[in-house]
Amino acid sequence: MKKIIKSILLISLNVYFIIAIFLYIKQNDFLYFPTKKIETIHKEKVFINENESISTTVLNFGQNKAIIYFGGNAENVDYNANNFKKMFKDYTVYLVKYRGYGTSSGTPTEKALYSDALHIYDSIKTSYFSISVIGRSLGSGIATYLASKRIVEKLALITPFDSIQSVAQEKFLIYPMSLLLKDKYRSIDRVHKIKSKTLILMAQNDKIIKNNHSKNLANQFPTSQITIEIIENENHNSILNNKLYIQLLTKYFRNANKS
Repeated sequence: MKKIIKSILLISLNVYFIIAIFLYIKQNDFLYFPTKKIETIHKEKVFINENESISTTVLNFGQNKAIIYFGGNAENVDYNANNFKKMFKDYTVYLVKYRGYGTSSGTPTEKALYSDALHIYDSIKTSYFSISVIGRSLGSGIATYLASKRIVEKLALITPFDSIQSVAQEKFLIYPMSLLLKDKYRSIDRVHKIKSKTLILMAQNDKIIKNNHSKNLANQFPTSQITIEIIENENHNSILNNKLYIQLLTKYFRNANKS
């Protein structure tokens, strides 16, 4: 009996470590889902950073305020173009295509995407009276990083997380994600450095970034700095088509433009 128990334990340990190795090796495949280029009638601007070409789609060229948009890990940001062009007509909007996405070169990593965000901001800052930032899902981690490092007029975070590490740990309870993960995107650690007014939009039925992760992040902001809205009966992706979501986001930046 002892031999049987010992054999079962050894098999279980082997399976545990095999899965752990698999998660470590394949983690980028779980986190990043590069999208292909789609044809667009909108202008494109390419930024060169660290010998990589970072492509952005530019909407409403020539305005005196700008918005930089960072999308989700499997999002083709160009699908936002028509809506954003109307929603933010008083802003020049930059839809950022991460490394390896669309026509951008390179491979996405946390360090690389942070570097690209800073480079884009620094490249355009003298052309605008102010710059605001929107980040959705994975992009919320990049947006919070940028807002903690640069002056941002308004910050909007859509279905954000406290950290990718926390989200992953909830999904893989028995594995030490703090050790396995290379890209942790710990937004919660940067809140104290963010000075801009911030809007957080959550989807009530979000199963990808559960509301507790968004609330953990929101709770770190001073109450005078943060506005939180939960869109009812929507999930992680359907929130984008909700009329209230569009109204709240549009109104938030329209008010910013009048200030």
